[in-house]
Amino acid sequence: MNIKLIAIDMDGTLLNSSNKITERTKKAIAMAKEKNVEVVLATGRVLKSALYYADLLNLDSYIAACNGAILVDNNGNDLYRKPIEKKKLEKIMEIGHDMSVYFHFYNEDTFFTRTYVKEIVDYYSSSSSSGKFTGQSIDVDIYKSIEDIAERVDLDVFKFLFIDNNLDKLLQLKERLGSIEGISISKSWANNLEVMEEGVSKGRSLEHLCQLMNIPLDNTMAIGDNENDLSMLEIAGISVGMGNGAKSVLEKVDFITSDNDHDGVAEAIEKFVL
Repeated sequence: MNIKLIAIDMDGTLLNSSNKITERTKKAIAMAKEKNVEVVLATGRVLKSALYYADLLNLDSYIAACNGAILVDNNGNDLYRKPIEKKKLEKIMEIGHDMSVYFHFYNEDTFFTRTYVKEIVDYYSSSSSSGKFTGQSIDVDIYKSIEDIAERVDLDVFKFLFIDNNLDKLLQLKERLGSIEGISISKSWANNLEVMEEGVSKGRSLEHLCQLMNIPLDNTMAIGDNENDLSMLEIAGISVGMGNGAKSVLEKVDFITSDNDHDGVAEAIEKFVL
């Protein structure tokens, strides 16, 4: 199969457990680019973080961030954006606060939360020396009330991330959030839920890009590890699941590669592209 575009998830896929990209993976991506293959980051992360890693890889293609709520070109210019509507935004926040589940949400470059949990804020803060977003110029904003957010006309919210180790509580949260019309719900780890505007998905972004570049879906490969990747894995010409991936994902892919700590992305690219 002649692969012309590779869509790659970041957390648990492109990035290892230390949030690094291995040299073997960098080399495989560079060699794919030399063969004129488009390499697209398709991530649930905030856009600023995706741009940071695209720069590290010298990528000059498109980026789908926030699970596809934002699609930008290689200069960071919007192709489209689908923020959560304000009325839905307030309902989502009300449910989260009512159930006492930690959550944050974000626009292009800032995480917003009302609940200061030092470990979580440090993990997501770009100023922390050991955080997930160290050095990526991403801010953390501690807001006081739902009204503070609802009244901000300049704020586009693209994704909510709810985190709780009580899986029964997460299931109850999902049921309550499901009563809100016009949103989509997915997850990227066992202990979280992600909420976006209706119709937002990595698969929708991949379809849009293929139309834009006139690339048949049959000539694409998608690589991912969790449920928020399923929409693109299900439509790609070749679907690759990471060895560390969720069982629900690995049951549906064409090929299972090594895990993210053992060059799984590089292995897939070498096998199907190089």
